[in-house]
Amino acid sequence: MKQESAAPNTPPPSPSPAPSPREDGDPQALWIFGYGSLVWRPDFAYSDSRVGFVRGYSRRFWQGDTFHRGSDKMPGRVVTLLEDHEGCTWGVAYQVRGEQNPGYLGPAPEEAIATQILACRGSSGHNLEYLLRLADFMQLCGPQAQDEHLEAIVDAVGTMLPCFCPTEQALALV
Repeated sequence: MKQESAAPNTPPPSPSPAPSPREDGDPQALWIFGYGSLVWRPDFAYSDSRVGFVRGYSRRFWQGDTFHRGSDKMPGRVVTLLEDHEGCTWGVAYQVRGEQNPGYLGPAPEEAIATQILACRGSSGHNLEYLLRLADFMQLCGPQAQDEHLEAIVDAVGTMLPCFCPTEQALALV
């Protein structure tokens, strides 16, 4: 495809930019940015969509896919994002409100969230592992970032853990 005026990844200058998703004001809204197949086939309910771009990333067909677009013997290629300070990737942002997302549980007291995390296990493992691995990542890779919600859940789990498991089992999980 030939582009006459601007580079293919350069957004046009805009004297009046569209409002960003953060300006919506709905704390239960989730914005999902689609830059591959989601631009033409979102497979979830959404309340709003906006064509737009993200700066600092370029789209590349560098991801192998053995399920949707290929097989184990012949992986297909799908797009992934590559950090690129000069890049700009166009796509579609979809707003998903709490009531449209059946998995959205909504706010709850930290103790209730901790109790649920301690009691749940799925096909990928125990919910406690998910919490602790996320907390470890944030401590190692994002120590300057403050995530009060995450810290409060970890603290609540730490307080409750002895009630859920005998001490030896609790130590083995941590």
